[in-house]
Amino acid sequence: MSQADGFGLAGVIGMPVAHSRSPVIHNYWLKAHGIRGSYVPLAVKPERLEDALRGLVALGFRGCNVTMPHKQTAMPLLDRVNETAKRIGAVNTIVVEQDGTLSGFNNDGNGFVQSLRDARADWRGDAGPILLLGAGGASRAVVVALLENGAREIRIANRTAEKAQAIAREFGSAVSTVAWDDRGAALGDVALLVNCTDRGMVGKDALEIDLSRLRAETLAADLIYTPLETPFLAEARARGCVTVNGLGLLLNQARLAFKAWFGVMPDVTPELIKAIEATF
Repeated sequence: MSQADGFGLAGVIGMPVAHSRSPVIHNYWLKAHGIRGSYVPLAVKPERLEDALRGLVALGFRGCNVTMPHKQTAMPLLDRVNETAKRIGAVNTIVVEQDGTLSGFNNDGNGFVQSLRDARADWRGDAGPILLLGAGGASRAVVVALLENGAREIRIANRTAEKAQAIAREFGSAVSTVAWDDRGAALGDVALLVNCTDRGMVGKDALEIDLSRLRAETLAADLIYTPLETPFLAEARARGCVTVNGLGLLLNQARLAFKAWFGVMPDVTPELIKAIEATF
C-alpha cells in the first residue's frame, strides 16, 4: 500500500517515541536505496490507537512499527496477526496490505536470533541449555524465537517467580524456571545466557549476577543497546565469551519490516552503525 504519487510512508507508533532510533535506521535505508519516502515518529495516546491505525490506510502508509505501550493492545485492532506474534502476545510491525487491511507481525525474536548468528555463524538453538534473565514481554519474544529455532532446554530466572512460571506453563516441557537467587549457580552448563531485563541500561542499576561459573564457550547476549556494552557484557567478554548487544536485534527486526514495506532487504553497513552510534 502506498500513496498514489509513489512516495512511501512508514513510521513508529508509541508513547513516547522521541527516543526511537528507528527513524535513523529506516531513513538511512530509504536514502541508500534511492526510495522516495520517509519514516516518521508517531506519538499516539492509548485512547487514540484505533483511530491512528485506521488512519494509516487513509494517509497512504505502507505500515508502521509498534512500540510501548501499544504492542499488546494493537493486536485486536488488526485484521490478521501471524502465528509468531500470536504466540508472543504482541506485535511490533504492521503492514498495510494492498486491499487496505492491516496485518500484524512480531520480528523481535527473529531479529534476536539473527543477531546471534551474526556473532557466531554456527549458532544452533539446540547447542545446549539456555538461561534467560527476566520474564517480561522481551523474554516471551526470545522464548518463542528460540523454540522455533530448535531450542530444547530454556530456563528462566525472574525476580517475581510467578511470571517465569507462567511462561513455563504456557510453552511446555522445554521451558523451566530457576529461582532468581540461583541465577549465578545455574550458569555452569549453559550455551547461551541472555539478559532480558532493563538492568544495565543507561539510568538503571547494573545487572547483579555472579559470573564466576560462566564458561568462555557460553554466548552472552543482552537486549540492551544503550549503552552498547553493559557491565554484564563487559564482564562476560573479559571472561572470554563472545558477546551480543541489543543493537543487532534492533537492526535485524528493522530489516524484515523494511522489506515488507518497501520490497528491498537492506544491509547493515558500518556507516549505518556509525549513524546510530552518533545518537547515543
